[in-house]
Amino acid sequence: MIRKLIYRVLGRKAAPAVATESDGPAVIAAARHGIHRDRLSSGARRTVEGLQQAGYKAYVVGGAVRDLLAGIPPKDFDVATNATPEQVRQCFRRSRIIGRRFQIVHVLMGAETIEVATFRGPHDGNTLTDEHGRVLRDNVFGTHAEDAARRDFTVNALYYDPVAETIVDFHHGVADLEQKTLRMIGEPTQRFREDPVRMLRAVRLAAKLGLTIDPAARRPIRELTPLIENVPPARLFDEMLKLLTSGHALRCVTQLRAEGLHRGLLPLLDVILEQPLGERFVMLALDSTDRRVREGKPISPSFLFATLLWQQTLAHWKRLQSAGERPIPALFVAMDEVLDAQSEKLAITRRIAGDIKEIWGLQPRFEQRSGKRPFALLEHPRFRAAWDFLLLRSESGEIDRELVDWWESFLAADGDDRAQLLQAPRADDVKKRRRRRRKPASGNGNDAATGSAVPGNASID
Repeated sequence: MIRKLIYRVLGRKAAPAVATESDGPAVIAAARHGIHRDRLSSGARRTVEGLQQAGYKAYVVGGAVRDLLAGIPPKDFDVATNATPEQVRQCFRRSRIIGRRFQIVHVLMGAETIEVATFRGPHDGNTLTDEHGRVLRDNVFGTHAEDAARRDFTVNALYYDPVAETIVDFHHGVADLEQKTLRMIGEPTQRFREDPVRMLRAVRLAAKLGLTIDPAARRPIRELTPLIENVPPARLFDEMLKLLTSGHALRCVTQLRAEGLHRGLLPLLDVILEQPLGERFVMLALDSTDRRVREGKPISPSFLFATLLWQQTLAHWKRLQSAGERPIPALFVAMDEVLDAQSEKLAITRRIAGDIKEIWGLQPRFEQRSGKRPFALLEHPRFRAAWDFLLLRSESGEIDRELVDWWESFLAADGDDRAQLLQAPRADDVKKRRRRRRKPASGNGNDAATGSAVPGNASID
């Protein structure tokens, strides 16, 4: 009786793990939820209207409805329907069926691509899974209620009808969102085994929406963390990219550490975050990215992964130099080692990996401040990203501020002043000349190709 009274006061009731049509989902009117159809994209409205006019059920579903309720502009709109992929294809001339694991339809509406999925049915003995329980292929169609039960969290099991302007809610997701609770639909351990990415999604949604993960859902996460190893690298990369570009990356990484999930994603990230210099560098980078997302400025996935993997690269680089390798070749060997090891966890695309290497590879060139080299560096297409990376290294304390000060003066100067800066003696040059006077130099004396090319001498030597 007490529990029923609490649920009645809070606007929710205890729900079974699997709802049925007879349970009668809550149908919430616009006066209660406050979402107007004009807040949807034109393509999403037209897709739903087209399916309904053809006699099918159709709703905008999942993250878009959740974000609209939370006051966050959705990035995209997905549609769920009782029409099969072939029937959806017949409704829209500009559409195509894609996917093997989950067959869906991409409907092209002008510049928009609307993802349309048929209601899913429950898993059964014929569902193809791996030895850990992860679903490998599933195209079993079902009812609206069964589809809601297949969703991961209650806040994602919300269906918005832009024609009637109502929300259909089988699992009290609206109430959970109001109460700042992220609750799993069904038995958490089984649901995480079906798709381990849900553990990462729980962290991302909790950070993004300011929710508290329900204890029943949080409890098995640490035990099931090794299942992340079985997720295809491409899916893991997509989920990590969503996490890092959510505008709450700093909070997400902190939560990943708290849940023990970071160990299966970025190798040695836990070690990096336990070292003052490495932790400061990563946190500064994530905070900067979050600010840019909130301000509506563009962000670069390449830059993000370059910052997250830099401390590993730096450690390899230092080790190779200690073994006698020359600085520049050692850096490129270190880059390949780190990215090759990471590719086993995340399917970082070749383009992004190339961008990361350019950002890292340009760092020694900031040390080369004579002749035409600074002008050539300015013309490099990755100069801005490399410069921002250098600023992070300086702010975290990895390299001397003198290098950044010189470049800031050079960037602000005109032709004559730049020429003077190129001729002016620098503190590191004075130190090198003093060392040469004390000890005769050996080799060919080409400093630009040896020691002077090492960024941040104080922290690396």
